[in-house]
Amino acid sequence: MESISQATFDALALLLSGDAALWGIILVSFKVSLTALFLALPVALLLGFALSFWRFPGHWMIVTLNNTLLSVPTVVIGLILVLLLSRNGPFGDLRLLFTQPAMILGQILICFPLLVTMLHAAYQGVSRHAWETARTLGCSRLKTLWLITREVKFAVLAALVAAFGRIIAEVGCAMMVGGNIAGYTRTITTSIALETTKGEYVQGIALGIVLLVLALLLNLLVGMSRGRSIQGVSQ
Repeated sequence: MESISQATFDALALLLSGDAALWGIILVSFKVSLTALFLALPVALLLGFALSFWRFPGHWMIVTLNNTLLSVPTVVIGLILVLLLSRNGPFGDLRLLFTQPAMILGQILICFPLLVTMLHAAYQGVSRHAWETARTLGCSRLKTLWLITREVKFAVLAALVAAFGRIIAEVGCAMMVGGNIAGYTRTITTSIALETTKGEYVQGIALGIVLLVLALLLNLLVGMSRGRSIQGVSQ
């Protein structure tokens, strides 16, 4: 096994070389995770808003169920999807198992409870009178939702960053429902797991660097956005 420093150097060189296989893995990861995130976001926004501003039958049950889903391990979500999408499962005829759509579905199930929890908390910080005032002034329900969401935009951004970080770094569900197929369902995390088991660390380190840089950039984005907001208020 080569030294850690040499392996890291080789990993950086591999990234900078534009290796097609390596960047293909990165692109698949981003495609799947971003698609899942933006499919989950609209429904999560509406549910988080509804839970914060209205009380209705089953309210506590939805909150409890969402909190339960938040703590479910990703491998359990993967197992459920495998049972549902396998040839003998109720949705086997759709032939979704070991495809990108199956991975997207799994990541939606993973990120949705986190989005709802964080958005619910964000909307609870807005006065109930904001909704009533906007409606009294003639704003439609959709426009009122948009105006209130703008008031908590940095919390929404933080929710997006947290959810994206959770699903792009997830390995259990992606491995189970995607099958780790080269060039199609192989993601950053499943590739790291595969390369490590083979004793090939260079590509794994390169992909790990991508995840670390991504985490840094996302947190810098949130920090800079909050900083500009505070600066704007102070001025």
